[in-house]
Amino acid sequence: MKHVKRVRYSIVIPCFNEENYIEKSIRSLNNQDYQGEFEIIVVDNNSTDNTAQLAADLGARVVKEINPGVCFARQKGTDQARGEVVISTDADTVFKKNWLSKIDENFSKNKDLIAVCGPCRYIDGPWWGKVYTHFLFGYDYIYSLIAGHPFYVTATNIAFKKEYFEGYDLSTMQGGDELYLLHSLRKHGKIKFLPTNSTMTSGRRLTKGLLYNLFVTFLYYYLGAYYLNKIFKRQVIGSAPAFRNSVGRNRLSLSFPAILLVVMILASTSYKPVRHFISDNFNDTRNHIVSMLRAIR
Repeated sequence: MKHVKRVRYSIVIPCFNEENYIEKSIRSLNNQDYQGEFEIIVVDNNSTDNTAQLAADLGARVVKEINPGVCFARQKGTDQARGEVVISTDADTVFKKNWLSKIDENFSKNKDLIAVCGPCRYIDGPWWGKVYTHFLFGYDYIYSLIAGHPFYVTATNIAFKKEYFEGYDLSTMQGGDELYLLHSLRKHGKIKFLPTNSTMTSGRRLTKGLLYNLFVTFLYYYLGAYYLNKIFKRQVIGSAPAFRNSVGRNRLSLSFPAILLVVMILASTSYKPVRHFISDNFNDTRNHIVSMLRAIR
């Protein structure tokens, strides 16, 4: 019987055509000052470029996931993880030398912690992207001090004990690796937000401009896809387009479904069921949104 080496941490990186970024990401992980054992798992999610070979050459363990989508990829990586703690991150992300040490320090000092998370910062991209992350994660930190847990976690910077992992929501193409993960982990114990332990990620998602990111990326592909796919338990809205470069800017293009969904979300925010969802009362919100969809048929 082959002996499987146990490690403390498993760092899971989902990849689809990430040859322009994966080397820097893995090199910054290999350069960590953490003295314990950890592994890097790169999940090849149908890449057609040299991502998998580059990752393997740098010592990462490469596994394949043929189902397209970041949640499927993160699920496969977590299932394959040998570590007691799984860390979710991204291929276009680099890390400060003491990033993993800070995570380990907090788990070691507080045995009751089930997860440790932190902010992400954009390395490049427009100025408003940098302002946005400071406001978002600044508020997230303050909220965590009051509520005892953050209201949002980024999938590029969260570590959780594998024994409490219930799985990602595979019916969602976006959000299942953040919103659902946070919701499921909160049931098991304390989640600590570390405001100074940020990851540095590329601004490639911001290349289409502020309006596109607000209305299409965030409201349509993120919130809209997450909630509607959960309601109907299937893919009503698919994955957002993949951006593989941090340069260039395209004109804004809003489809009718995107505009309609934005109007629905904004209009529904004045109703109690939406606020109930934030407090984990999902059924009321689902019934409310289903009734709205029926009314507009």
